[in-house]
Amino acid sequence: MTELDGSRIADELALRGVRLGPVLIHQQTGSTNDDVRGLAAQGAPHGAVVIADAQTAGRGRGAHRWHSPPDKNLYLSLLWRPRLESSRLALLALAVGVGVARVVDVHLDGPRARIKWPNDVFVDDRKLAGILVEASMSARGAFAVIGVGLNVHTTSFPDDLASSATSLALAGGHDLERNRLAAEVVASIVAACCELELAVEEGRRPVCLEDLARRDWLLGRAVRVGECAGQGAGIDADGRLLVRRADGSFNSVVSGEISLEVGRG
Repeated sequence: MTELDGSRIADELALRGVRLGPVLIHQQTGSTNDDVRGLAAQGAPHGAVVIADAQTAGRGRGAHRWHSPPDKNLYLSLLWRPRLESSRLALLALAVGVGVARVVDVHLDGPRARIKWPNDVFVDDRKLAGILVEASMSARGAFAVIGVGLNVHTTSFPDDLASSATSLALAGGHDLERNRLAAEVVASIVAACCELELAVEEGRRPVCLEDLARRDWLLGRAVRVGECAGQGAGIDADGRLLVRRADGSFNSVVSGEISLEVGRG
């Protein structure tokens, strides 16, 4: 397995017209999100990237852990200083999901990647990638840490994940060299987030929301979020999940743990 190389990833990014930095590589770390948050506190610039070969405390939303074995996958975090109001930050995570999904489609030769609101990328009804965007403050103002875990070469998962997770390798992906793939993912995320922010500033509908609508994994599925149950009915312009209740009314969900309602639809 090719080792991760920050210089090579930076060169690959430059070839794509993206100049970020620094790009830092850790053989092992607790969490790349925590690493980037620490860099932000030290005044690191917008676009600083941390990529780890393995994580010992990788996490998703809430208390969920992220399976992070060495030499297999991509675990990366990006420092982003958003131009969005805090009320619109939910859109940032969705734009990141679209960015990741676009790269996945290239390596699977077709539009197979779907997005499960608010932060997962699915292929063949299994989770391929998870996204964790954490907003915070520093002396330089508000910032967001964009974290992505993408299963690349893993072919065997722990028992509790075996029926629900997949990887690019398992899905039939090609050209899965991790340095180039990391650059593709970061470049695609940056493009999606920049387009989102520009569209919001100009008062138009972001392109990523159109893409998101085509990739909405929950659309038409019977779902429950806390006490709210119904049918997934899309994602609104502020990044909220729309749920159509049995009486035809709609509920806008800002956040929460999604579960599927078996036997309903």
